[in-house]
Amino acid sequence: MLMQIKNITKKYQRHDGAINAIDNISLDISEGSFVTITGASGSGKTTLLLILGGLLLPSSGKMFYNGKEINLLNENELASFRSNHVGFVMQSFALVPYLTAVENVMIALNVKNGDKTRNRKRAIELLQWVGLDDRNTHYPKELSAGQQQRVAIARALANKPDLLLADEPTGNLDPGLSDEILKILSGLNKEQKTTVVMVTHSPAAAEYGNVKIQLRLGGLVEHTVLENMVVS
Repeated sequence: MLMQIKNITKKYQRHDGAINAIDNISLDISEGSFVTITGASGSGKTTLLLILGGLLLPSSGKMFYNGKEINLLNENELASFRSNHVGFVMQSFALVPYLTAVENVMIALNVKNGDKTRNRKRAIELLQWVGLDDRNTHYPKELSAGQQQRVAIARALANKPDLLLADEPTGNLDPGLSDEILKILSGLNKEQKTTVVMVTHSPAAAEYGNVKIQLRLGGLVEHTVLENMVVS
């Protein structure tokens, strides 16, 4: 089992009292699965994703990664966990506007390895994998929204993560571009066996998952595991 969360709760204190953004959720995530998380706005989807990525710590409960209880890690240890195991893809792309596509990917590589020649070669390979080998020297403003998200995916793959977390990766894209991005994520899952956990509001996007989770008011209301699922 790649990840296990047991009785996770995340409380936020407000002026009118505490609110449970995540309310006593237990969940196993198998290695190589494609998990989709759906639910209405405010249901806790993004909070759960951030907890899985070690960017938020739960208020109570336990979380394990390959058997290690990561909610007990300090800030430096959590940063190492994210650097070595987790890739993030966000709805906003979060590209640096004054850097080219290849330089945006190299940001993630330079953190771990100062060999710029080697890092550039790796970045070009990643851009080629997402179908942007002819856009290496383009700046974000010269790329379409779908192309910018491809750069963001390439950057997320720089550290060869076991776990890719995607928060509404198609939220800013039209249906055609959304399908392209989803097929890239699906290919990553099937070809490289990377575990993908994706938050989405789109029923069509949710169909790409072989594990489907639905949240309501911070609680888990549906958990479906599909076997031998193939999305064309």
